Order: sequence, then structure tokens, then C-alpha cells
Amino acid sequence: MKLSFDQMEEQEMKEFRGGQGTLRARMHTDGNNKIMMGLLLPRSSVGLHTHEGDSEIIYILSGTGKVLCDGEYEPLAPGDCHYCPSGHSHSLINDGDGELSFFAVVPRHGER
Repeated sequence: MKLSFDQMEEQEMKEFRGGQGTLRARMHTDGNNKIMMGLLLPRSSVGLHTHEGDSEIIYILSGTGKVLCDGEYEPLAPGDCHYCPSGHSHSLINDGDGELSFFAVVPRHGER
């Protein structure tokens, strides 16, 4: 199945998952997976959340920022990949003055 993100409606989410600022995303969801092209505006974040029954993979396309994962900060730059396994917590943070663009996949684990 081909996914064309440029043909998907862009959603603008303010304070996503309790974060700050604005996340813009084009997303495909089928009940088992969420596949997203996201853009975190400057000084914005995805709030701290725990993955239960799913995990998340985030690949940074452009911009810089950091992730707070299980209480530790990790810097992120283009080409970096962050993985948050089930049972762990993380927050994606754009602490810079430019946009942070990323590709993310959230697969569900086990039977539904």
C-alpha cells in the first residue's frame, strides 16, 4: 500500500499529549499502526507519555531537538532515529528556533 502524505489532510494539534505549542501532522491510522509525517514548530513539544501495548519509532528528517526518554535527555538531529519500546515514556521536544520535521511509526503489539 502506497501512502502519499502530501495528499493527506494536515492536522494541527495544539499542546499535543499535554505538550507545548503546535504539532502539524499528516497521519495514516488503520487500527494496528499509526504512520505519521510530523512537524513540530519552534519551542513546541509532544507531552511526556508512556507507551503501553505499542511502541514508537521516530526518524528525524530536518531540524534539531531532543527527546526525554525514561528521565534522560538525548539530542536529536537529521538522520537520528529514536525508539521508545512498550512500557517506556518519552517526550519529543523542539527547543530550537527552526521547525523539527520527523517520520514516526507507532505499531500496536499483540492481539486487539
